[in-house]
Amino acid sequence: MFSEATLARFAREVAKYPADQKQSAVMACLSIAQQELGWISPEAEKAIAGVLGMAPVAVREVTTFYNMYNQRPVGQFKLNVCTNLPCQLRNGQQAMDYLCEKLGVEDGGTTADGLFTVQKCECLGACADAPVMLVNDRQMISYMSNDRLDDLVATLKAQSRAAAN
Repeated sequence: MFSEATLARFAREVAKYPADQKQSAVMACLSIAQQELGWISPEAEKAIAGVLGMAPVAVREVTTFYNMYNQRPVGQFKLNVCTNLPCQLRNGQQAMDYLCEKLGVEDGGTTADGLFTVQKCECLGACADAPVMLVNDRQMISYMSNDRLDDLVATLKAQSRAAAN
């Protein structure tokens, strides 16, 4: 299921823990698997469970607890928009609605070209910079306005085109 490079990365993570505690590497292994596959499928969970010597349901519990693990295929750019109270008070929902309308998707949807997935998320811990969003679980975008969202979408589209050439 996984490439040799991914299995080697799993082994490096597992080696950080005592042999009887190798399941402690579950989050790292899920992250590595997602980097290779783009999402965590039930088959990936079973394979990780096998590597770590744990029940597949225990891996599933971790996958479903954290929103950083994609439980279905997502676009090249996953846009997590915070809609918790501090962001709501500073137009987080309006930013979400604008982004969905601009891209022609509903909350949780992926654009027809597979480029963008837009979804609500829980607090990102940057309430002073509200409203905020997280791009691909890595890049924080603060003080979202329609203009900033337009610029972000244009920049990400340009990056995608450049990578394709």
